[in-house]
Amino acid sequence: MRLLLVCSSGGHLAQLMCLKGWWEKHDRHWVTFDTEDAVAKLAGEDVTWAHHPTTRNAANLARNSAQARKVLAGYRPDLIVSTGAAVAVPYFWLRERRRTSTVYLEVYDRIQTRTLTGRLCRPATDLFLVQWAEQQRLYRSSVLVGELW
Repeated sequence: MRLLLVCSSGGHLAQLMCLKGWWEKHDRHWVTFDTEDAVAKLAGEDVTWAHHPTTRNAANLARNSAQARKVLAGYRPDLIVSTGAAVAVPYFWLRERRRTSTVYLEVYDRIQTRTLTGRLCRPATDLFLVQWAEQQRLYRSSVLVGELW
């Protein structure tokens, strides 16, 4: 399976790193920000560095959308997995042309309200995962996987 792992650096990347026992068994490509923690954690991995900041930044949304088209066409993933944040949005919405499946894992620390990225990616997500039972009431048909920390 060809995985495309898309996330912001920091805590979002840390959450995907918790799944290393699973993703290390597959061909994979990462999309994240060129920050000190991401460079260190992804040393030796195949990475595309996304444009940031992404939150409410239309110019970087356009840049990341163009980048997503290129990455999706060049890498041809079978599955896109993300923990957010906004960098995931163009990848989830543009994947339909390639019929790539998507899995979104809602972040650990948002229990009472939905995240903006969760709301934007939900309609383009095949499997929406949450870490707390309280999050299930925020996202209908989500699947509880428990906390990853």
